[in-house]
Amino acid sequence: MEFELGKSYEELEIGEKSCFSKTISETDVYLFAGVSGDFNPLHVNEQYAKTTPFGARVAHGPLTQSLAAPLLGMKMPGLGAIAVEFTTRFKAPVYFGDTITVTGEVVEKIPTKRWVRISLTWRNQKAEVVAEGSAIVSPPRKKAG
Repeated sequence: MEFELGKSYEELEIGEKSCFSKTISETDVYLFAGVSGDFNPLHVNEQYAKTTPFGARVAHGPLTQSLAAPLLGMKMPGLGAIAVEFTTRFKAPVYFGDTITVTGEVVEKIPTKRWVRISLTWRNQKAEVVAEGSAIVSPPRKKAG
């Protein structure tokens, strides 16, 4: 089976953008709780969550952050990219049913390592910023030929 690698260091350009969107479901939150082991009642118990400042269950912050994975690994740079570093600041809750769009923009090329820094912004369906940060990735290397 042949796979097409994503963009190499040389092919990526400062200012280049891509995005990925997903609606966060109850199933997503419960599956993430199972994978992570984080069964905090804020995420899985509606009665408890009603007593919090959020007023309802919210998705795990790292679940929201993980939406950058398909952006970086499948779109930009794409297949063959390796995540080196993530920084994320969570700014607003993500509720069940919210549609989150993460947008990435190449903001720096690091020639000594052949890495790129991609700024990341996560917005809900109301265009509110729910998280922001950046990732450093090692893009795939194209085979000579």
